[in-house]
This record gives sequence, C-alpha cells and structure tokens, in this order.
Amino acid sequence: MKYFLYCRKSSEDEDRQVLSIESQRQEMERLSAGWRDVEIVEVLEESFSAKAPGRPVFDAMLKRIAAGQADGIIAWHPDRLARNSIDGGRIIYLLDTKGLKDLRFATFSFENNSQGKFMLSIIFGYSKYYVDSLSENVRRGNRTKLQHGWLPNIAPLGYLNDKETRTIVIDPERFPLVQRMWQLMATGAYSPRRIWEMATEDWGLRTVKRKRIGGKPPSLSSTYRILTNPFYAGILEREGKTYPGKHPAAVTIEEFEHVQHLLGRPGRPRKTRSFAYTGMIRCGECGFMVTGEEKVNRHGTHYTYYHCSKRRLDRHCSQPYLSLENIEAQIATFLGEITLPDRFQQWATHRLERTMKQKRQDYAAQKDSLLRAQAASTRELENLTKLRIRDLLSDEEYVKERQELERKQIGFNQKLSALTQQAERFAPSASIVSFNHSLISRFQAGNLQRRRMILTTVGSNLVLKDKKLNIDARKPFRRWADSPNISDLRAFVRDVRTLVEEDGAEIHALMQSIREIMGSSSGDNPSRIYDPLNHCKD
Repeated sequence: MKYFLYCRKSSEDEDRQVLSIESQRQEMERLSAGWRDVEIVEVLEESFSAKAPGRPVFDAMLKRIAAGQADGIIAWHPDRLARNSIDGGRIIYLLDTKGLKDLRFATFSFENNSQGKFMLSIIFGYSKYYVDSLSENVRRGNRTKLQHGWLPNIAPLGYLNDKETRTIVIDPERFPLVQRMWQLMATGAYSPRRIWEMATEDWGLRTVKRKRIGGKPPSLSSTYRILTNPFYAGILEREGKTYPGKHPAAVTIEEFEHVQHLLGRPGRPRKTRSFAYTGMIRCGECGFMVTGEEKVNRHGTHYTYYHCSKRRLDRHCSQPYLSLENIEAQIATFLGEITLPDRFQQWATHRLERTMKQKRQDYAAQKDSLLRAQAASTRELENLTKLRIRDLLSDEEYVKERQELERKQIGFNQKLSALTQQAERFAPSASIVSFNHSLISRFQAGNLQRRRMILTTVGSNLVLKDKKLNIDARKPFRRWADSPNISDLRAFVRDVRTLVEEDGAEIHALMQSIREIMGSSSGDNPSRIYDPLNHCKD
C-alpha cells in the first residue's frame, strides 16, 4: 500500500515539545522499515501551525490522495495532521468514503473501522482543546504580565527583552539615540523625516539583529511609530486598557503629549488637513510626489505651500516651495487656455443639435421599422399556436416553427436595445462642450474637492519644476491658440465624437466626473444637464 510520510512542526508554543521535522522523518522511516506492505511514495514536510485550516502542503496531500496517488498517511501523531475541526473532519470523511484507506502513527494505533475512527475523532478533539486552552493560558499570562507593568511582546527599539528575568531593560546602544530623537522632536524645529534622516545617516541607528531580520536602518514609518508609541512614556496599552509600565521611560508623559500635539495628534486622534493637490503633482527634478504643508507666521496667519516630498536619499532635491495661490493661479491659466471660446461654444452646440436631430430622425425610423417587424412576428407566433390547437400542425412542425419565431423575437429585442444605446451614445457630446465652456467659473466657485476633481478631469501629467507647473490637456480637451479658427473647432468636435462613439471606459469615467461637477455645483441641477435627444424632440 502506498503512503505519504507527513512531517509537520510549528514554531509556535503548541509544538515546543514536539520533535523537529528531521527527527520525525528519521524516526518514522525507521519504524516504517519494519512494516509490511508499506511503500512511502513521498516525504512531505511543512512548517505551519495546524490550529487553523489553510496549510498548503497538507491540502495538496489530501487532493493527491483523493486522486489516487496514495492510499494512506504516515505521521508521528494525529495532532500532526489536525488541530482544528475542519481538517480533522476532512480526514475522517476521506476514511468514510474510502478515499483514504489507512493511517499509521508512531505513538497511536489506528484501525480503519468505526471504533478506530471514533477514537481518532477523540484525539483530534483533544488536540483542538489543547490548542484552545493553551491560547487562553497565553492570553491570561499576557494580561497578568501587563498588570504587573511589563510588556509581553518584543521590546520596541531602544529596549531589550531580558530572558532571565522576563522583563524589559534599556538597550545601552540604542536607547540614548531614541531618547535624542524624542528630544529633537520636542523642540518643534525638526520634522519626523529630518529626525529619521539624522538618526539613520548621521548617528548610524540600526535595528536589533535577530535570527532572520534586523540589523538595518529603521524605516520612516518606524520613526512615526516611535514618536507616537506611549510605551516610551512608561505607559502600556492593550485592548483599550492602560497600564503603568515598570520599564525606564524615555520621556515624561508631558513631553509625550507635547510631541503628539506637534504631530497633530492631541489625545492621539490624528488631525487631518485638506490639501487639494497632493498626490497629483510630481517633482520635475527627482520625480517624487509634491506634498502640501501648512505654515503659520508669527502673527498667526496660516499659509499653505506645496513642495517636493524629498524622499530621495541619494541626493538632495533643490526645488523651492510654492504657495497655494501661485499653484492655483497657474491652474487657472491652464484652464483659461483650454476653455472653449464663447463664439465657438455656440457654433459647436448648434452643430451638435443639428447632428443629434438627424440622428434622432434616423433612430425613430429604424425603431418604427423594428417595432412593426416585431409586432408581425408576434402575430405569426399567435397564429402558429392556433394552428397547433386545431391540430393542423404536428408536434415536430410546431416546435420547429415556434423556435424560429422566438429567435426572431430575440433578434428584434437585441436590435432595439442596440439602437437605443447607439442613440444615447451621442448625448454626452453636448455636456462635454458645455462643461468645457464653463471651466474657469466652476473652478473659482468650487471648494477644494471640486477644484481637484476639475483638474483631474481635464488635466494629466502634472509636473512642478522651478516654480512652473506644467499640465497636459486630457483628451478631448485641448489648448486653444490665441486666434483659433474653424479648423481647430472641427478637430475638437471630431475628437469629442470619436471619444463618445468608442463608448469605452474613458468616456464613462469622464461623464461620471462631469455629472458630479456640474450636478453638484451651486445653482446646478443634474437634470438640467443638456441632453440632445430630449432637446430635439418634436
């Protein structure tokens, strides 16, 4: 009989007393050598906890057994196979359906009968009980340790876990550097990013070297976690409760709260600031995103500036700060360049009205023809039914004719649906023209979110360099010449039609943005957006 030899070891507490995978494999190979009719097809090894389903090697093994590649499993103990009810149930179900014919263990004797499966289910249940009780004991131990003033986890940067006393002590190498980071932040003259750069580049701060990780500079996000972690103020927090810590604090509670206030986190709920154009503009020198920042002068006046996030460490970005007013002035200039002139707007609207009227007439004629054909097909279907009732048609003839007429009905419905979609496809054209004509007024009247949406809708590839913001016009919008002519307008109308007729994701996203901007602006009503099909009704 063919068997898989399955060896599993978890690094968690549940398996600390279990043999290593290598020991399991050697012991089981030694025992199986004395068993008759045992052929080990493959040795499968896995380092994964069994207290929850989802072990990849175990799942693949059961699939291979169900496919007939093996008849049984050899393992050190039943708890190597399952410590949860789902995996245990899968094993017993495979035994019930004969997909799995035998199980062999070094520490448990199993027979594939009703009594053997009953005993196996008891062993699986006990394994689950052991894991559950162990988890509860660990949680209870953690709560007790917190109440005694000690953190039950790995010590944060600047501290070390004392294995002998099971407490947390100062890391003599890193604690002074971490404490210095707090002191610099408390002055209010340094940003977290600048402190991070000084700590990693100038001071040589590195994380604790462990078996697989560590020994590297802490990340910027780690710096933020340090500066917002109450552990450094001698406070332990867990599950909404606060405990006084017995470890040496790096800062006082007053200093900690002061730093949170500087970070915009008084009481540590994060204060959010709205910057309309963050995440949209790239620095033209280093390629990183431009971010917004609020400054307050000595008179208490607030100013908003945009600048490169300066995340590049290999060289310093020399791009200067730029005020929000300057940014928006350049955006307004760009919108003025792509805004459709008044006389062109009237011409484009008139041309679209004429085109839509012709399209609507064609649509009405086609729809009328299809409706007549559909009605005739319906009458044919009714007559066919009458002929069958009068027994003038056989069953085979009736079914054949009915299927043909029903297919015609479906074809007519599809054509009507396609015709409706084709007619509606031209409706957005006038909305695009109307929106293009009112860009500046909507931008000036909009709030931060509206201005951002307008810029996202009509512009792309925003690059800021040397205090100049370069913006590309997104199709179908375009920059108009100082003296545009009728050829320019025809090209614009052609671009709009092409985009609309393609009926792709681009036009749907564009129209969704236009509806939100035009429909939610002051004094606008979504139902008032120009619809050429309704406009051309007789």
